[in-house]
Amino acid sequence: MDALDRSIEKYKKNKKFKKEWDKSEFEYNLTRMIIKSRLDAKMTQTELSKQTGIRQSNISRIENGDCLPSLDTLMLIAKGLNKKLTVNFT
Repeated sequence: MDALDRSIEKYKKNKKFKKEWDKSEFEYNLTRMIIKSRLDAKMTQTELSKQTGIRQSNISRIENGDCLPSLDTLMLIAKGLNKKLTVNFT
């Protein structure tokens, strides 16, 4: 658990924060997975853009949490990172 995760856990004790966190947790985790996968692949946003055909500015918006990618976009990102996209309901 990194410092950010520890801070989030601390703030989740606040009911208002927790309510907002619960609404945005999926997007936050998705964003972190995309960034981590890209960095693990030692790729820049520009390189991922070339692999996927997604504009670098759109990759930046996704990674900044400014937009939620569609399933088609997630599939392109996964393919560009040589990953398989899976969806689970837990």
